[in-house]
Parts: sequence; structure tokens; C-alpha cells
Amino acid sequence: MKTFSTRLGVDIGGTFTDVVLERGGESFSTKVLTTYIAPENAIIDGMQQVCAKAGIKPAEIEQIIHGTTLATNALIERRGAKTALITTEGFRDVIEMRTESRFEQYDLNLNLPDPLLPRHMRYTVPGRVDANGDILVELNRADVEAVVDKVAKGNYESVAVGLIHSYLNPAHEQLVREVLAEKLPDVSVSISSEVSPQMREYERFNTVVANAYIKPLMASYLGRLEDRLKDEGVACRIFLMHSGGGIISIQNAADFPVRLVESGPAGGAVFAAHIAARYGLDKVLSFDMGGTTAKICLIKNQTPKTSRVFEVARTYRFKKGSGMPISIPVIDMVEIGAGGGSLAHVDAMHQIRVGPESAGSEPGPACYGRGGERPGVTDADLVLGKLDPENFAGGSIKLHPDASKNALTKVVGSPLDMDAVEAAFGVAEVVDENMANAARVHAVENGEDLSEYTMIAFGGAAPLHAGRLCEKLGVERLLVPPGAGVGSAIGFLRAPFSFEANRSVYMTLSDFDGDRIKSLLTDLKSEATGFVRTCDEVSPILSEFKVYMRYTGQGWEIPIELTEEQAMNPDVDTFEARFIEDYTKLFGRPVEGMDIEITVWSVNATTPPEKVERMDETSGADTAKATGQRPLFDAASAKYLDAQIVNRFDMATGQRAAGPVAVIEDETTIIVPASRDAIRQPDGCIDVVVKG
Repeated sequence: MKTFSTRLGVDIGGTFTDVVLERGGESFSTKVLTTYIAPENAIIDGMQQVCAKAGIKPAEIEQIIHGTTLATNALIERRGAKTALITTEGFRDVIEMRTESRFEQYDLNLNLPDPLLPRHMRYTVPGRVDANGDILVELNRADVEAVVDKVAKGNYESVAVGLIHSYLNPAHEQLVREVLAEKLPDVSVSISSEVSPQMREYERFNTVVANAYIKPLMASYLGRLEDRLKDEGVACRIFLMHSGGGIISIQNAADFPVRLVESGPAGGAVFAAHIAARYGLDKVLSFDMGGTTAKICLIKNQTPKTSRVFEVARTYRFKKGSGMPISIPVIDMVEIGAGGGSLAHVDAMHQIRVGPESAGSEPGPACYGRGGERPGVTDADLVLGKLDPENFAGGSIKLHPDASKNALTKVVGSPLDMDAVEAAFGVAEVVDENMANAARVHAVENGEDLSEYTMIAFGGAAPLHAGRLCEKLGVERLLVPPGAGVGSAIGFLRAPFSFEANRSVYMTLSDFDGDRIKSLLTDLKSEATGFVRTCDEVSPILSEFKVYMRYTGQGWEIPIELTEEQAMNPDVDTFEARFIEDYTKLFGRPVEGMDIEITVWSVNATTPPEKVERMDETSGADTAKATGQRPLFDAASAKYLDAQIVNRFDMATGQRAAGPVAVIEDETTIIVPASRDAIRQPDGCIDVVVKG
């Protein structure tokens, strides 16, 4: 793999755009407010700042890796392209009917989220493929042309094509695409057999619709970004972080933008896995809290847990099932609307609620002084002494404590008969408990005990809240790595080039066909490798094999990892043994007398991961020198305590600071509760441990 000496990582978040430049072993970073109308403006601004810090010109940058929330935000805010769906007759309403699941079982007035496309924007064609991929009713070109003529009258920018069972036989979808290309050459087209060739039509149709919906937006943005960078003299290739934790080319990103939906959080998980490898940690809880959301991910054996379906834009208190399912490879994490900009209010039952609505960067929380009148989590943190109003974001943003107090008193304090401090305490505890509860549920769903885990915290707001979160979860150790405030952007620079190809082909073990399996996995390996080769022409490529299996009659599958030897020389006894082993780990025991079936096959092609040297740790014998002192509200004792202020970069290796203490740096502040101490490890990590 070719190595580059000067690389830029860029993460566009809901509030801040993080930019990291690595050159010759040194790292330079900055945070700038995200510019929603033209996100590329913030990237150029941040790039110029880090280049100035490094003393180089932008033209010297050799590689750019970029992750963004633009795709997610477009889906959440429903501001994508005008899109049509062409589907099979009888399946026009699949994306509106959803599934039989009720995400709030006892709510008699439950309102399901509206589909991304209303009914009048959904069209049908005849023709039918059965569950084996055989054509039952042929699709004639004339029938397709008649439907495309109707679509043409709607002046659509993009068209999604999702036909029943096309993941087994894509011929009809390919015909529809041919006709669209001939009659509507300027319209963007996405077909489900390429975007998400998997069973379950609701998830597959929804995924191809989402891809089509954001495709023109992302293509326009990526084109503008390339042009702006060229204007700055940057001529290197640009790559995008995808949701599965790897890097793809800008062209593949433009073709499959739905794969970018969780790109920012995926970078954070890669960053945490890199730290875990350095410390030899096999059980890590990754905690990423930015301006808009908080993301929690389980990392076992230095590898983030992955999934092939996740939800975007949950509309009902972030309940599972209330969002849009996207069926693509993704790092599995729980995401809740709890960030620094998440807004607080008092509900009809006089309870404090925080999020999911966020102030973002425009206007931002009240303390930004940019017109925001409602209190956010950042306002509570400021009143509780967690933030220095003169040194927020390296001093680039001056905070206004009086504005925070007024907003907290007006919105939270007055309805509940509280002063500003009590209101701030309430807001902070609610948001911390929301995050702690999300972590507990995620751990239970995966059969894990969080007391055995180490937390790694990053993102601008996470170090402010991670100490309290550890107290609530019973987690004894917290690591806050260098560059925590821009952790996802650093993670982009640690990620391999990778692409996962998957396909649904149903097979039971009683009808096991080894030759067919070998042929299928060979095809998937070739497909995935081809995508990676568009990014990297020289590096060796590793292949990771996975099948999704279940007992016959069950509704969902579990992922089973296979070695290349097991995948390329398939044996029914091996498949059965691997399934029973993993099923027993998850559910306690196997089910006797039931046939086993395979529904999805997957191959992930990836360049080798970056080698990480195991580090020697220190227990922290020397005392760190404080630069000052300030009142800091301690949640455990519910009162202000005098806390030391320690500059992170003044702490020498092995020095210890006793809590309560605020460890400050430009991009964030690490709040160490009274129950903990902070130790500076050799790699610059701040190791927050329970007092000895």
C-alpha cells in the first residue's frame, strides 16, 4: 500500500466540521462551524487553518479522506431530490405499509412515519420474478416505455427502481434502467439489485429510494468540493468514508451515496478500535458525542461490531422500528439525539426532556450569542463549570454564561420552580442518563456486561460527559485519546480501503450445494475486490467471508464469520457447527431437530489494517501541575467543588491529576469527577481511573 506523508481527514458534523492534517508524524487539527448551505466552504476554511499551522500550502496535500452527515441530514430533513419509484404491480405501497412491527405496542394512536415518497410518485410495471429468480411473467419493453413516459411528465430529478425478487434475477430492473437512460438521459437512476441485492422488499425498496433521493444532492456537493479544492491548488484524489468502516472512491460514493449515511460515526469507531489495539483491550465501549448526536458502539477484539440493516431518522423517541430502514453494511451502533447542541424543554408532564431537536451551528445554543434563545446541553455544561467561556474551541468562539442562565431559567427553571443551576443540573443528568440507558440496552441486546468494558471517549462533547457516564454504568476505566475533539476525522486516516458485496440466495443445510456456494462467494469476492482496486491498485487485498443463518421459521438471522478456507471449500458440517457455536453464545442453547437456513452471503474486500504497536502503560506516580482552579459542579454529590485546571499538553507522561479536575485543550475539555483521577499515558491518552 502506497504511503502518503501529507494526508487530510475531514468530518462534516451537524454543528462542527473537523479537519485533521497529518504530515511526517505530526498532527494539526481545527474545528470550524459547519456551513449548511455550502458545506465545502467550511472544509476550505478548516484546510487553510491546518495548512497554516503546519506551514505548508494546500497543494502539498497528497490524499484527502472525507466523511459527512449530509446524506443523513438530507433524509432526516426530507430535502433530497424530486424522486420517483418504479416497482412491480401490486407492490406500489410496500414502503408505506412497512412491516407488521409496532414500535410502541400500547399506543392506540400510533402514527407511522410518512414514506420518503408519497403514493403519486410511485409507479408500477407488469412482469414478475418468483422467489427462485425464475421469470413468471415477462416484462415487455413497450410496457416499460409507457410507464417511463408517465414518469417523464413528473419532471423528476431521480428515479429508484425496485422490483420484486430482483436480487435473484436483475434482468427486469436492468431493462427499466435501459429505457430510462434512453428516454430520460439527464435523470439519475438507482436500481435495487445493485444498491442492496438482499431479500425483504420493504428494506430493499426503502434503501434504493433513499439512494436515489440523495444521489443528485451528493453528486452536486462532491463535484463542487472537487472544484473548490482545485481552485486551492489541491490536485490529489479524494476518498469517502463509508458506513461499514472503510474507504471508497469519490465516484463509488457518488453512485451509492446511501453507503455514506453513517460515515462520520463509522470513522469514530475505527478511531476507537485503533486505540483499543494500542492498549491491548478486547472489550471497549466507544462513546462519540458531538454537537447533534451521541453514538455508542461495542468493540470486541479491536473490531467494531457490524450489521447489514440500520435505521435513519427515528421519529418516535428514538425507538427501534420508527425510522427508515437502510439495508447496507454498517458498523452497528446506537445513536440518540444527545449532543452539545441538543435542546432542552419541559414536557406536558413537567419532566425535563433533551433532544432530539438540535440547535446545530445556526443559531447554536444560547451561549453562542448567535440568536439562539433555547437552552442546549452546552448551556448546561457552561453553567456547571465544565467549560471556560473564554477558551471554547481554542478561543475561536466566545461563550456567554448570562445567556445560558437566562435561557435555562426561562425554558426549564421557571416551569419547574428551579434556579439556573438546578435547571442546568437537571438537563445534564437527563442527557447523561439517556446516554447511559442507551448503552445499557445496547449491551443487553448483545449479551454483554459493561462493567468488563473500557470506555474510549471522543467528539467535542464526549469528554465533558464521559466521566459521569462511567459512574452511571459502573465502567472503571476511561481513555480520552489525543485529538479526541476531532476523533472521527482521525479515524478516517486509520481506515482501510474496503467494500462489502452481499447477496441474498436462500439455501437450507438439508439442500446444501457446495459448488453453488463456492461459485457465489467467488463472484462476490471478485465484485468487492473490483471496488477496492478503483482506490488502491497495488496493495494486497484481504477477503472476509460472512453468512447470515437462522433456524427454519425464524424471522431474523445472525452473522456467522467464515475463514477463507471454510468459504472456498464449503462443508455442511462446518457451516452447522459454526452456526450452533455462535447461536449458543447469543441465546444460551441451540434448538434441537430444526433445519438451518442461509439467507444472505457477504464478502468484504479490504486492504490490510494499519499495524499498531502495543504500548507500555504507566500507573501515574507524579503529580500534574495545575494552572488554576474553578468551581465545578459534581453530579454525584450535587454541589460545586473546587476543581483544579490542568493543561493537557503540560502533563508529562506518568503524571496524575486528582479529581475533581478539568483537563483543558483547544478542542474539548476532559471533566474528571471527584471519584476519579487522570493519568497521562505515554501516547498522550488521558487515562481516567477510579481513585485507588
